[in-house]
Amino acid sequence: MTYLDAASAAPLHPVAREAVLAALEDGWADPARLYAEGRRARMLLDRARASVAAAIGVRPDEVSFTTSGTQAVQLGMLGALGGRRRVGHHLVVSAVEHSSVLHTADWHAANGGEVSTVPVDRAGQVTVDDYAGALRADTALVCLQTANHEVGTTQPVAAVAERCRDAGVPLLVDAAQTLGRMQLDVRDLGADIVVASARKWGGPPGAGVLVLRSGTRWQSPLPSDEREAGRIPGPVNLPAVLGAAASLEARISEMDAEAKRLSAFVERIRTEVPTLVPDVEVVGHPTERLPNLVTFSCLYVDGEALLTELDRAGFSVSSGSSCTASTLTPSHVLVAMGVLSHGNVRISLHRSTTRDDIDRFLGVLPRVVADLRRITGTDSL
Repeated sequence: MTYLDAASAAPLHPVAREAVLAALEDGWADPARLYAEGRRARMLLDRARASVAAAIGVRPDEVSFTTSGTQAVQLGMLGALGGRRRVGHHLVVSAVEHSSVLHTADWHAANGGEVSTVPVDRAGQVTVDDYAGALRADTALVCLQTANHEVGTTQPVAAVAERCRDAGVPLLVDAAQTLGRMQLDVRDLGADIVVASARKWGGPPGAGVLVLRSGTRWQSPLPSDEREAGRIPGPVNLPAVLGAAASLEARISEMDAEAKRLSAFVERIRTEVPTLVPDVEVVGHPTERLPNLVTFSCLYVDGEALLTELDRAGFSVSSGSSCTASTLTPSHVLVAMGVLSHGNVRISLHRSTTRDDIDRFLGVLPRVVADLRRITGTDSL
């Protein structure tokens, strides 16, 4: 099998595996205890926190570890909304945010809040003026992703952050798809809250990151807990955290070379797929995008059937579309962009992806699509 779904979860980085195994030996104790094993665990936790903080340009005390990227999103959003409830209950998000952001926005609206959704263009990108136009006197929080998880388009986060700062409104940035893949310095970004997930950059599952910049008003939406500065309840998954920190440090050291290599593969797919397969639309911004992700949609093909056949052919890929005969529910990202959602395929590459993987995928795809169109009688349309 050839795994091409790093946007969902990248394969575990070798240094992450080593760090997790070492932590199972040395970092199993409670970091809050004063005896030797606890002090050892605390030292490892502090070292991991400092490593992540240095990687993204923040202070260690601004970094907290969560159990996942989703938990980081929920706590980050709800805590910021709670901390600014005297200002108002208005929340601003883009139409293409990750489902964890949109689900939290729905929860906020169901509990008396108000949500404004900023549209995107056909490339999946927002405009700074649209975001600025959505700000109001009662806006409590603004959310914007650094790059889209389905089509790879990057967003003008720093410019939006400047408008938010002028209006006195905090900005939460979902950096899950960018951290470890592209240069990210929170100070340059101008974000007040940053969230990310370790498994996206090759860390282990069970670790997420929540960054709360100093001075950001935030109140935990959960009962108070003495751990992680009162931000995250429950004990830290120390082996996962150590694996996350080690793999992030390794990914950043190899990031430039990997971005150049994978971007060349992505450009090849973007260029060749429309020539190899009729009636295909490559979606997402052609240049302002992640270096490792490409998405295209095939007309007259059921998305679920296409993924199933590619899996049988030895390729693990994802889809931004759940538009099938049974659900009839297309991707919210593709719908917001106004692009073709049928037969959607998302290819997201990682450090183990090779040129041979791309050669074989491009060799198999035309046959798979042609076979599916022939089965449904759409090959002659």
